[in-house]
Amino acid sequence: MLVFKTKTFDELSLQELYAILALRAEVFVVEQNCPYQDVDGKDEKGLHLLGTENNQLLAYARILPKGVSYDEYTSIGRIVTAPQVRAKGYGHILVDEAVKVTQTSYPEYSIKISAQAHLEQFYRSHEFVPTGEAYLEDDIPHIGMLLKA
Repeated sequence: MLVFKTKTFDELSLQELYAILALRAEVFVVEQNCPYQDVDGKDEKGLHLLGTENNQLLAYARILPKGVSYDEYTSIGRIVTAPQVRAKGYGHILVDEAVKVTQTSYPEYSIKISAQAHLEQFYRSHEFVPTGEAYLEDDIPHIGMLLKA
């Protein structure tokens, strides 16, 4: 069972930060074969949602306040689960928890995400709605999606 904790950047231990960066690189860079600059200067400004099981990081999301990624919205990004737990439904649990933390931390703002286009239905199941047309981000089709406050 996943145990969640939310931390600011300054509250992260070196081991937690290392585990976060390793999981993001494993999935977004290696698995998706997409070299991009993951360390983007936004980590210090956000909240970090860590989902662990037996002290192993298996799920993660980064929550950013209004004005960091989007002028008018808060955002959830770097949403990732470890490959070995994908069949367990941890992605849905992670998104539900990330939405809850975001709405509790920033209740007055809607949440915008930049979703990989092939996951549109997944995010629709969490009440996100598409905004605009699909676009390429790091050569991967994405779509903006919004969850109203």
